[in-house]
Amino acid sequence: MRPRHLSRRVVLAGGAAALTAGGTTLTACSATGPPEPSAKASDSPETTLLKGLIAEKERTIALYSSLITGGARKLVPFRERHEAHLKELRKYVVVSSAPPATASPSAATVSAAPSATPEPSLSELRDLERKAAAQRAKQLAGLSPGVAQLIASIGACEAAHVVALPRSL
Repeated sequence: MRPRHLSRRVVLAGGAAALTAGGTTLTACSATGPPEPSAKASDSPETTLLKGLIAEKERTIALYSSLITGGARKLVPFRERHEAHLKELRKYVVVSSAPPATASPSAATVSAAPSATPEPSLSELRDLERKAAAQRAKQLAGLSPGVAQLIASIGACEAAHVVALPRSL
């Protein structure tokens, strides 16, 4: 049996058919150019909430760090709990490899220069913890069960901080 050789015309026609079947057509010079990439899908309400909580935790950790740097070693366990919260929250948010075009300066500003702002007091930290804990119950509606449980647990820890923070350093 003699092997059959395909003509160039058959090979080109088959390649064009395969590309068209895959939904793509090649053109030598297209006036329209390649298709525009679809607009980036906006975050779900849950993802938006999680990103906000992550930024909030970063600011809270920066505030605790500024007091700890000033010698308030009693606050280390409180900061460590916030760091654990942050670690867990980040598990639920997919971070893109490219930095966002418009980065939020608030978290970066607080963490980059905690000494540029006046050192927070214990009463300010207590108020921050109280307000955060009060917000958690309001944030639970419409969340997936795992995220709702995490946020409720974080709120319980923040409420415990309100009463557990020392009265003086």
